[in-house]
Amino acid sequence: MSVFASLVEHLADLLQPLFGASAAAAAIVLFTALVRLLVHPLSRAAARGQKARTALQPKIAELRRKHGKNPEKLQKAVLELHAEEKVSPLAGCLPGMLQIPAFFLLYHLFSSDTIGGEANGLLGHQLFAAPLGERWTDALQGGVLGGAGLVYAGLFVVVACVAAFGYRHSKRMMAANPAAQAVGGEQPPGLGAVTKVMPFMSFFTLVTVAVVPLAAALYVVTSTTWSVVERAVLYR
Repeated sequence: MSVFASLVEHLADLLQPLFGASAAAAAIVLFTALVRLLVHPLSRAAARGQKARTALQPKIAELRRKHGKNPEKLQKAVLELHAEEKVSPLAGCLPGMLQIPAFFLLYHLFSSDTIGGEANGLLGHQLFAAPLGERWTDALQGGVLGGAGLVYAGLFVVVACVAAFGYRHSKRMMAANPAAQAVGGEQPPGLGAVTKVMPFMSFFTLVTVAVVPLAAALYVVTSTTWSVVERAVLYR
């Protein structure tokens, strides 16, 4: 934890001439961008995998129709098909899973009063008038139109705009690729519910931003924005 704190402090020192008192916040945004840049090759692989899985859906639909009364045989046949086509059904999960440690590092870093037995100096950093270690509920104590409240209002507006863009893009993708519709117009079990929920996933970021420290919220907002733009490019 202390090593990570030093990294953030050094990044903040480098950015201080450009961003002044908000240098630590800028360092978090830069750190998030670096994490996403490192994960980008996996995201590209996940996009290729998603397209390959979509192309396999007619074959899976045939297997489901053929072995629908024998779940074990169906599962084995589907796994064999994925292996034969060299498509991993879990490849799309890797980019998101690899970002979880970075998020929790920031969460704990800005939730701890001490680091390595010493006072956590990072808690003194701010994004404009909002301390990076405080939450939305703390900001509301100064009033919705207070300095910290306005910072969160700005974040909520950004998240809402990004989520709306992601929603429209997801709807267009689903309209262009009636993904995984089986032969006869039937969908795989559970896919209908997933299809309905998926366009709204970006809006869940609003809840996260409201309950975590501002530093972690910045990571979530930056990462979500990157994800939506990246998805629009890779899945166009």
